[in-house]
Amino acid sequence: MSSLSRELVFLILQFLDEEKFKDSVHKLEQESGFFFNMRYFDDMVTNGEWEEVEKYLSGFTKVDDNRYSMKIFFEIRKQKYLEALDKRDRAKAVDILVKDLKVFAAFNEELFKEITQLLTLDNFRDNEQLSKYGDTKSARSIMLAELKKLIEANPLFRDKLQFPTLKNSRLRTLINQSLNWQHQLCKNPRPNPDIKTLFVDHSCGQPNGARAPSPVTNHLMGAVPKTGGFPPLGAHGPFQPAPAALPTSLAGWMANPSPVPHPSASAGPIGLAAANNAAMLKRPRTPPTNNPTMDYQTADSEHVLKRSRPFGITDEANNLPVNMLPVAFPNQSHGQSSYSSDDLPRSVVMTLSPGSAVKSMDFHPVQQIILLVGTNMGDVMIYELPSHEKIAIKNFKVWDLGKCSVPLQASLASDYTASINRVMWSPDGTLFGVAYSKHIVHIYSYQGGDDIQNHLEIEAHVGSVNDLAFSYPNKQLCVVTCGEDRVIKVWDAVTGTKHYTFEGHEAPVHSVCPHHKENIQFIFSTATDGKIKAWLYDTVGSRVDYDAPGHSSTTMAYSADGTRLFSCGTNKEGDSYLVEWNESEGAVKRTYHGLAKRTVGVVQFDTTKNRFLAAGDEFTVKFWDMDNVNLLISTDADGGLPASPTIRFNKEGILLAASTNDNGIKILANSDGIRLLRTVESRTFDASRAASAAAVKAPPLGTFGSSSIVGTSIGERSAPVVAMVGLNSDSRSLVDVKPRIADESIEKSRIWKLTEINEPSQCRSLRLPDSLTATRVSRLIYTNSGLAVLALSSNAVHKLWKWQRNERNTTKATASTVPQLWQPASGILMTNDISDTNPEDAVPCFALSKNDSYVMSASGGKISLFNMMTFKVSCFL
Repeated sequence: MSSLSRELVFLILQFLDEEKFKDSVHKLEQESGFFFNMRYFDDMVTNGEWEEVEKYLSGFTKVDDNRYSMKIFFEIRKQKYLEALDKRDRAKAVDILVKDLKVFAAFNEELFKEITQLLTLDNFRDNEQLSKYGDTKSARSIMLAELKKLIEANPLFRDKLQFPTLKNSRLRTLINQSLNWQHQLCKNPRPNPDIKTLFVDHSCGQPNGARAPSPVTNHLMGAVPKTGGFPPLGAHGPFQPAPAALPTSLAGWMANPSPVPHPSASAGPIGLAAANNAAMLKRPRTPPTNNPTMDYQTADSEHVLKRSRPFGITDEANNLPVNMLPVAFPNQSHGQSSYSSDDLPRSVVMTLSPGSAVKSMDFHPVQQIILLVGTNMGDVMIYELPSHEKIAIKNFKVWDLGKCSVPLQASLASDYTASINRVMWSPDGTLFGVAYSKHIVHIYSYQGGDDIQNHLEIEAHVGSVNDLAFSYPNKQLCVVTCGEDRVIKVWDAVTGTKHYTFEGHEAPVHSVCPHHKENIQFIFSTATDGKIKAWLYDTVGSRVDYDAPGHSSTTMAYSADGTRLFSCGTNKEGDSYLVEWNESEGAVKRTYHGLAKRTVGVVQFDTTKNRFLAAGDEFTVKFWDMDNVNLLISTDADGGLPASPTIRFNKEGILLAASTNDNGIKILANSDGIRLLRTVESRTFDASRAASAAAVKAPPLGTFGSSSIVGTSIGERSAPVVAMVGLNSDSRSLVDVKPRIADESIEKSRIWKLTEINEPSQCRSLRLPDSLTATRVSRLIYTNSGLAVLALSSNAVHKLWKWQRNERNTTKATASTVPQLWQPASGILMTNDISDTNPEDAVPCFALSKNDSYVMSASGGKISLFNMMTFKVSCFL
């Protein structure tokens, strides 16, 4: 939908509100998705109108859109569940649990089990985390405050929380102006025409005598202001309907549409349904353009679609004199500027020495202190940053030369070397791809440490393979490649089967950028002649054909939240262009200043987070605020950088790798990055935990890489820390919070480093506080969470010590912090049945459930099943 059409919706909303059509106002707000009425939302939440709350939200976001949306829906459904429990309406609570809350079990099974356990309690406030839950009114108020914070931080609500500033009855005024213009075009205008309908154009009847024209007086629409002459608008009005065949991000770019018809409901393999395309038009992700002097010749106007034009570049781009990355920080909307340059990783913390020129780098999406490096000698290396160690290396070698084509065999016979153009991890980090300068793509499997296994060898292109990326069309992990042969190809990442071949470029394809909007997935490709094309996963052909800024060899990438599109490139004259695009119109939205003219090389491009941009230029790393075209700050990383260093951020944006002149790599960090490296370096891990963390499973389409999706507990309302897997080429996308250094992520980053305990000095002792009767401990066990120790005494009484979470102790049991002997508020003890037996003579035993909710225990008598939250006996066995 064009920006004019969006503004028309706002005018209609104002008109409906002035006419007191309240229900219609909120229905249009929801269906259009243009304006989120926080006051209306506040009233619904306060009144507990949960069905209407979710229905209204559905116009702006879905549960699995991003981590903020998931947290919003979880908090609402959790509150509804707790209110049902508070009213002792267990049937309704079960219904909410099954229909509304079960969806979150796929992301955090332990949390869902803990929520389910509340059904076993007479009062859910017996749960320690919910002990401070007050009455319904206060609970809703607390939740509402948290929901407002989540909505304001959610990028999907950007520019949708503020209604445009309009003069009263703006729609009436515009109609009056139109009537006045129509009256001036009458051949024989009457002085006071009686206009009774808006359904047809106004025309004065044939007069008995000539009369001088005068302004229209229309009592239906109110007084009409006097206006000057109006130029004829022609046959093409500004509100032409947008084509429904493409997502918003592509539809606006088609200044020269393909002659091939594109039906709105494609029968192609990705199954585009009409409902999906409608949703794309209802909820565009590009903010509207609020420009009072806007050009009415928009991309929706037919005469604009027919005229030939270059790729919508603004005037400022022509005056520009760079490796480029956008990076942002947590809970930061695009309109804010509360972060300083101190949040940028600018402190050099270490230097690595690969031994040959670095061509490409990528941080592991899960183990964020693991760096994948590709060099000009064809070497692939994996570094563990805290130890500065090169833990794995693969030299260039064709695995099966006999299966190679004749041209490739001939090339290798004369020169058995190849440079690496691109290395990239898969979204879950269990695979990584390598694109070589000679025909070949290698896919390796990776399970941590030096465990690299050959997975696929694909002769992907004739000549150089210039770029590689991972995508998820049809819920299937694929590899997208492009090459010197001017072709883009899509391969099955498991079997190596080729699914699609896209042809149409007239020059070597420089880069690919897979992405998705709603359920529509597509690929941007750029060529060395400056052409940009876009493809759906079908056989129809290119949907977009434009010139890049300055006809440069450019690379495109989305911001982490998938809502902002950037590109960076260098043309043959050495001019570099770093720009943000207006997706809905296919034009440059802003061009960033501060890049120098270069003599050699093409600028590389990367994206992370949602706040800052960074580029390697003039022997430095330069940074910009995404919303400010002027240079923010730069760093030379203590010197030694090349004219255009290769740079790469880790997922959290707290570490930055930059190539050096002497074939090295400098690692830059901010305060959080330094803390992460020091924490990982100083920790040790036992074999059992390492084994449990070793498996990293690939997430299904639209799911996330972490189980901590909706907070770490049912009582916590802070924003969750999650590792969401994007569907574009950047597996680091959709995470924009500062890291909370948790043991799970640290363990995964060190799973190959097992500590052998063989010296007394390696052990630590701790006396557990005990206010109860001191007796011999018969059995002792860690809870599965690692947060507590459970003991069974010889007198059949259980004792539970818990470690509190604080700055010194992040999550697990430790000898450096004294735990607390824990009991429920009731003060009861968890005591086994002993019947007529002497517990001292019995053989005690116990076992914990997987989620630590129950313990099964016996001390010579009946077997008891205890609830670990209440210490009450659930049953005897």
